[in-house]
Amino acid sequence: MEFNHIEYKKPVYKIKANLKDHLRQYSRLDNLPITYEDLVHFTDLIPLEDDEGKKTLWHLAIYKQDELQALSKALVEVYQKLVSDGDTIPYLRIDRIDFCSFGNSQPFRIRVVNEINDNYDHFYVKRADSSRIYGLELEEIFSPNRVNYLVDNQTLVEDHVVGIPVDDFILKNKTIKIENRLRLAKEFVKFNERCFVRLLGDMRAYNFVVEITQDFDNIQYRLIAMDFDQQSFEGRMNIYRPQFYKDNIELVKLVQEVMSIEMATQYQRIERVAMKKRFFASKRRTRSLLRIMKKDIVSTKKNVEILKSELAVFHKNNSFLELKTMGDLLNKHLEISLKIEILSKAT
Repeated sequence: MEFNHIEYKKPVYKIKANLKDHLRQYSRLDNLPITYEDLVHFTDLIPLEDDEGKKTLWHLAIYKQDELQALSKALVEVYQKLVSDGDTIPYLRIDRIDFCSFGNSQPFRIRVVNEINDNYDHFYVKRADSSRIYGLELEEIFSPNRVNYLVDNQTLVEDHVVGIPVDDFILKNKTIKIENRLRLAKEFVKFNERCFVRLLGDMRAYNFVVEITQDFDNIQYRLIAMDFDQQSFEGRMNIYRPQFYKDNIELVKLVQEVMSIEMATQYQRIERVAMKKRFFASKRRTRSLLRIMKKDIVSTKKNVEILKSELAVFHKNNSFLELKTMGDLLNKHLEISLKIEILSKAT
């Protein structure tokens, strides 16, 4: 198991005009009644505990009463834009606003309650930067999961990803032999492959969730990324492979226990074929995104130099050494990995 250093304080890369045009074309750009900066004017933070009384990374944000009323009204409007395209949903209220200072996006978690039945939902308000936007778009294109988000200038609103954080799942099942273990192992192999092929980094156990579904007489699993801060930013190639994080060692052990190398390789191929099909289903969107990303700056020159050298060795292809941006590297890596042409050489 290899230790990989992650740059927590990643620079914020502004969303430029070309990327905004792409977001507008695919209905991701909106005029929101609230910004991230509106939420940072809390008067106090109260630490939140989990069900076992342990402190979490989250804090309850406290606001002045008049400010809270205005924020709550605006946040209800944001939620309606996010889930119903702005149509009014009656009897909604904001139950709480939580804040997390950990990581780059420093998100606010908003809990919305339907007063008719007391059902609740969550969504997140974050600082937007282009790395995160590229990550969300690539998730929409290349994964089996749908993402729901809106952008307004430097404010990002994301829907909640349903599932159990994998670190919690591992801890709760450490002494239990879970059902359908081969299915979970298979999902990790496919998830690992998907992250590597689309260069999504920092998929430690607390940055993705497991969705559990009862299917006839058995349990099915799906692993879903929920953090896209490290899309195509880091230089070390193995940062884009979840198998090399010590947080994921239990999943790696599970794969080694229930799968042969030949079986794991087969599932890797299956996932690449699935990603190739998803590309053909979203060809115009993918080309639009990568054409913009190739000309954008989403990482440091040092990281680009490191990654292009490692990818050149991995693929045994020195053409990587001629590339200049993370967008160039991602495009080339996708084309070789999936055996497709995304953008012509003249693009």
